[in-house]
Amino acid sequence: MTPATSEPPHPVHTASWAPSSPCGPGCLQDDEAAVSQVRVVVRLIRLVAVLCAAVLVGAVLAVPVLGGPARARWLSACCRAALTAVGVRLRVNGGPYSDGAGVLVVANHMSWIDVLAMAAVEPVRMLAKHEVRDWPVIGPLAARSGALFVDRAGLRALPATVDATAQALRSGSVVGVFPEGTTWCGQAAGPFRRAAFQAAIDAGAQVRPVAFELRRPDGTPDRSSAFVGDQTLWDSLHRVLRLPALICELTVLPAIPAGSAADRRELARMAADAVAAVTGVPHTAQWQQPLGGAAGPVRVEAA
Repeated sequence: MTPATSEPPHPVHTASWAPSSPCGPGCLQDDEAAVSQVRVVVRLIRLVAVLCAAVLVGAVLAVPVLGGPARARWLSACCRAALTAVGVRLRVNGGPYSDGAGVLVVANHMSWIDVLAMAAVEPVRMLAKHEVRDWPVIGPLAARSGALFVDRAGLRALPATVDATAQALRSGSVVGVFPEGTTWCGQAAGPFRRAAFQAAIDAGAQVRPVAFELRRPDGTPDRSSAFVGDQTLWDSLHRVLRLPALICELTVLPAIPAGSAADRRELARMAADAVAAVTGVPHTAQWQQPLGGAAGPVRVEAA
């Protein structure tokens, strides 16, 4: 094993099973060509308008007689509109996620932008941390979209979450999950955790890898819009609102049948490798750096 060039003053992981990322403010670049404050306010007003429309119309479409598909399509359209409102252009390569059967959509995770982008392509039931349920506006929208909430603070509820996810897949749902368990800056990426892949195996469902890349209009990777470290949601949103332009490129990759892998470990590795082939960032390495480090994560090659 190649030793790290620096050692963090405190442990990176609070527990061996708890998802964590060493990415912090040091991974983010400052944008000297930020837009005017007036444009920031205009974008924010547009975003608020989209969220209000999502809540109000979504509530009307929640009436059982109107059916769930219309609500799901509406919320998907709102996700795309929200990206446009904040100055993010969505570029989609490939698709769709599903051919009508249940499918587990798995992707790398850098920002809240990924969540909106995944749902903007087509309706998706997201696997989200349970705290999201209590967030204003976003929580009710997530619940109405059929989100599955998981408690990441403990392992006791994990089997029930896997069972619920498998049941959703059996029913024909498209379930979206970010198996890294937390956000990374894009220069580094975390391993794909295996629990969600067990749900795909139990349901006999396909796994659809999706690769996210955040870029500037000139094609260079963006390193300012990731949602990492001690940032609040508002901090991250404000950084995105100030960018002149941002492209979120989403690549839908060939589906992997759950039965093509020996177990969930191999299935997770196959999906992670497929994503890494597009982004160029491996998900197999370990990374070390304290949050807030100025130089970004330090790579430690696995033996």
